[in-house]
Parts: sequence; structure tokens; C-alpha cells
Amino acid sequence: MIHVYLDDYRHCPAGFVLAKNAEECKLLISNEDIDILSLDFDLGWGQPTGFEVVRHLVDIGKYPKQIYLHTSSTSGKLQMYHHLSRNVPDDVKLHGGPMPQSIVDEIANK
Repeated sequence: MIHVYLDDYRHCPAGFVLAKNAEECKLLISNEDIDILSLDFDLGWGQPTGFEVVRHLVDIGKYPKQIYLHTSSTSGKLQMYHHLSRNVPDDVKLHGGPMPQSIVDEIANK
């Protein structure tokens, strides 16, 4: 089981697989079992956003155990959160913000 960090700009935390764009992230979701998925919204000018990844999750019905939204885009975060909150199964933990540093440290030290 892997942890995935979607971001085109920020440094990827230790212990995570970096997806630099929506397409890379969608491939990982489709082909891997994911424990933690942390999503950015803005992924570069003219590029698909993190919402495209959220739609993919819902469309295929395959979810990670936990989803964090580390984006600095307030409107993007709300859009992703509302769509996910209406669709994720009860056993998926949806967090409306970034991972706490304690989680990042725990994964880095494994």
C-alpha cells in the first residue's frame, strides 16, 4: 500500500509517491492500493486540476483509506471536499485540510 502526494510545485514528503499532474495521479489510483492521498487543486496553467482526480475517484469507485486536501486554493478545496463528501464510502476518512505534521513525520520515519 502506498501514499500519494499530488502537487506540481511543493516538495513531496518522505514516504510518499509524487504525482506531478492529474494524469499521473489517476494512473496511480487505478493501479495501486493507496492508504493516504493528499491533493492539490492548481496543477499548472491550463492543466487539469485536482478536481479531475476527485471526479476520477468517484467515477471508478476506488478510494484510498484517507484523503487530505493540502491546496491553498480555497475555492478548489471547497469544490473537491463537497464532491467527495457526497460520494465517499463511510470507511474513507476525508479531511478538509492538509496532513498534520505528526502524520508526515510518522510516515517519513517508517
